[in-house]
Amino acid sequence: MDNKSIKKLEADLWESADLLRAGSKLTSQQYCMPVLGLLFLRYAYSRFKKVEEEILKDRPVRNGRVMPVEASDFAEKSALYLPKEAQYSYLVNLPEDIKAANIVAENGQQMNSLGEVVNHAMELVEAQSEQLAGVLPKEYTNFTDDLLAELLRIFNNNALDDVGGDVIGRIYEYFLSKFAPAVASDDGVFFTPKSLVKMIVNILEPTSGVLADIACGSGGMFVQSGDFVNSKGMSANKTMTFYGQEKVEYNAQLCLMNMAVHGLTGVIKSGNEANTFYNDAHNLAGCCDYVMANPPFNVDKVKAEAAQNAGRLPFGLPSVNKANEVGNANYLWISYFYAYLNETGRAGFVMASSATDSQGKDKDIREKLIKTGHVDVMISVGNNFFYTKSLPCSLWFFDKGKAEDLKDKVLFIDARNYYTVVDRTLNEWSDWQLKNMNAIVWLYRGEKDKYQQLIEEYHSVLGDRDFDEILHAQEERIKELRSEAKSAVDSAVKKDKKKIQAEFDEQIAEQEEHLMIAQEAVWLYSKFGEGEYQDISGLCKIADRSEIEDKGWSLTPGAYVGVAPVEDDGVDFHERMAEIHDELLKLQEESNRLMDTISRNMKEMRI
Repeated sequence: MDNKSIKKLEADLWESADLLRAGSKLTSQQYCMPVLGLLFLRYAYSRFKKVEEEILKDRPVRNGRVMPVEASDFAEKSALYLPKEAQYSYLVNLPEDIKAANIVAENGQQMNSLGEVVNHAMELVEAQSEQLAGVLPKEYTNFTDDLLAELLRIFNNNALDDVGGDVIGRIYEYFLSKFAPAVASDDGVFFTPKSLVKMIVNILEPTSGVLADIACGSGGMFVQSGDFVNSKGMSANKTMTFYGQEKVEYNAQLCLMNMAVHGLTGVIKSGNEANTFYNDAHNLAGCCDYVMANPPFNVDKVKAEAAQNAGRLPFGLPSVNKANEVGNANYLWISYFYAYLNETGRAGFVMASSATDSQGKDKDIREKLIKTGHVDVMISVGNNFFYTKSLPCSLWFFDKGKAEDLKDKVLFIDARNYYTVVDRTLNEWSDWQLKNMNAIVWLYRGEKDKYQQLIEEYHSVLGDRDFDEILHAQEERIKELRSEAKSAVDSAVKKDKKKIQAEFDEQIAEQEEHLMIAQEAVWLYSKFGEGEYQDISGLCKIADRSEIEDKGWSLTPGAYVGVAPVEDDGVDFHERMAEIHDELLKLQEESNRLMDTISRNMKEMRI
């Protein structure tokens, strides 16, 4: 199944499930976790069937019968065993009248509704995994049997059997993100956009060791890190150890489900003991190979004495007010991320943009931090990257194992004008844009081989010609297709017009995808050619400690990279201003006419 088909499947499933919610009396908060629980169960069943098939290939035979599979067989393959009553096929094929079916749980209790049966299925799954104990939703008796049966049917879509487990995991993430606007204001739930998480993971390049996220939310950092490690031909569960802290228990449940649905194991602590300001829940200070996080920005009223006693503040406390509270906790988080690293550890995290040049005690902490030589990369991110907030942010990166020649240098990247528009309220980095920014970091680190591999990847997709030539050819091809489409539709009989247009639209969309890739190839190659790093005005600059000191210890990329030169668009300024003036006059005349019409109509209606 191609990417376009998967996106359509995601949208269709979400639309169906959301329509059911709209027709029920459930709030988004009540609906979110149970729906994600059903998706989790569907994903678990998909993996179960796949692993079961592998087990049965070499299954011994006794007395002419194949030995039945057991839970231990699945444990050996790091997969979740599902008893019959927890398998999706069993649930979706139950009779309508549950009471009359006389379905009995292990304790002998008869179940009288579909909600009770699904709750029981969740309990059976939890019994198979210590990590999931007490985590899965069991509020299905809040649903009517009809609504629950329809949800089970929706997620039993045959297309899911064709796309495989990994894509079901992607659909799970899609639902998680779609629920974000509805539930993000509840209990502090905050979802980190996948492209920001990918950027952090790509720059840190986790391969083995201890990874901590001390504000782990729904676990996106763990999932992307697992994908990164697995993509390198390793097993994340064997080479990585994941630790999470999450104060809000609801978030921690999402995290554990999200990890389980992606086949990852980890230790997640929640509740008061996981309040990072006052507790190091896993005793990990100074022990982590990697730290990743998207902490809540600009938190106030943190008890200064309790935070001080909790330690992990190598540069001291930020400013404390008369109430003996830290009025802005941004630099508490920044200090923690540094303190958790071991002698060669790397950290990457999201932070409010204001923290890059905040003053007072923040500035003092920042100066001490910069003087360690461990600040590695700073990236400015523009507006509309978050699902629920439009604020800009920055990505910070520390590296205690930096090469000696880079120790007193920082790479600044201003990416506020580099993104892909998803819709009116949301931007993201495409996979190719992520690779391009990663390439700048590679060149800064002297890793030219990785840059060359990316250039080769572009050629493998686009062909071996010059990128500018490819870009021009793609633009011309799209123009030709649009012209052909117009001619074909205009000359077709009415009943065939829509079909012909749809066929051409599909071809044009495919060519536009190649055009986008060509544009990104030109963007990268025009700046760095065969792989020589250079400062690019408005985009990137390597600054040493003396330059940073001259800027008042600011870590704001825009203060260093400058402004990109404005390209001449060939339009005469005075001529364009005259055109705009004429357009405004015409709009004003049209407005006056409309007002006259409205006034006459109101008089006629005696209003």
